Amino acid sequence: MGEKPQTILITGVAGFLGSHLAEALLKRGHTVRGVDNMIGGYLDNVPQGVEFRQMDCIDREGMARFMEGSDIVYHCAATAYEGLSVFSPHLVTQNIFGITLSTLSAAISTKVRRFVMCSSMARYGTQDKLPFTEDMVPKPQDPYGIAKYASELCLANLAKTHGMEYSIAVPHNIIGARQKYDDPYRNVAAIMINLMLQGRQPIIYGDGEQMRCFSFYQDVVDPLIKMGFEDKALGEIVNIGPDEEPVTINKLAEIVAELIGMKLKPVYMPDRPQEVRVATCSAEKARKLLGYQTSTNLRDGLKDMIEYIKKRGVKPFTYHLDLEIVNDLTPRTWKERLF
Repeated sequence: MGEKPQTILITGVAGFLGSHLAEALLKRGHTVRGVDNMIGGYLDNVPQGVEFRQMDCIDREGMARFMEGSDIVYHCAATAYEGLSVFSPHLVTQNIFGITLSTLSAAISTKVRRFVMCSSMARYGTQDKLPFTEDMVPKPQDPYGIAKYASELCLANLAKTHGMEYSIAVPHNIIGARQKYDDPYRNVAAIMINLMLQGRQPIIYGDGEQMRCFSFYQDVVDPLIKMGFEDKALGEIVNIGPDEEPVTINKLAEIVAELIGMKLKPVYMPDRPQEVRVATCSAEKARKLLGYQTSTNLRDGLKDMIEYIKKRGVKPFTYHLDLEIVNDLTPRTWKERLF
């Protein structure tokens, strides 16, 4: 608290992370503007008090007009679909790389002071060592991760060239209330919960021994605010998320089933192409620069998500994005709409 009031623009403000970030910044007395094209968000996620425009970030001129007078831009918008990007690469990368360059160009031309980009753990791909640290050479292995890494490179290049401050956050596997849970292409925990609350079994790709760490949204919002208002992470790439509770997808399903009170009999499907098997990030740099600490453990984060979906109501899955490439490698869950 106590910052000088700023005018802040958030892309993806109707999404999960963007809406929580907007709410926190409003509480701190800042003016918050937000845009969203509603591919991955819910309109009622947008907090009261946000100056909202339903707009696609690819509209560079519209973004520049709406951004005029903003001090800080948080770029949270993304079609965050690693698996789908192998089968809809045009759609996904346009809404990663294309919108980042549009937003970045608008920010520089309107003299935004600082640009905070949310990248992805997909930048790392498969590495020889775990957990992933920020000094590793990125090896993205799907179009989504490639587009995120390319966006990082362009941000660093253009921000340095034109004198704009920037930081790159790498949040990973965020969970909690407001996450889109009727999307069959992403958000594994949300998909499981929505299925199980309907009395249906979770669908797991491969053998389920893929390993991840999951972040509660508040543990991501706090360091993001520090990246926008403090100078310790200027020009830095910082992993944002826990490294204490790595969990397999099988174990995740067990915990969700236990919390819901359901007997678990997962349905297993073939591996998705280019999926990273083990992906966990070190939080050491975030601890050092931003005072990062985990306030909510995995079970409590999942409880929060279950209560949110119960209160809002389970939903049928909506296949709202087109498959550009349909062949023998395309998951049956998507081709045959099995969710």
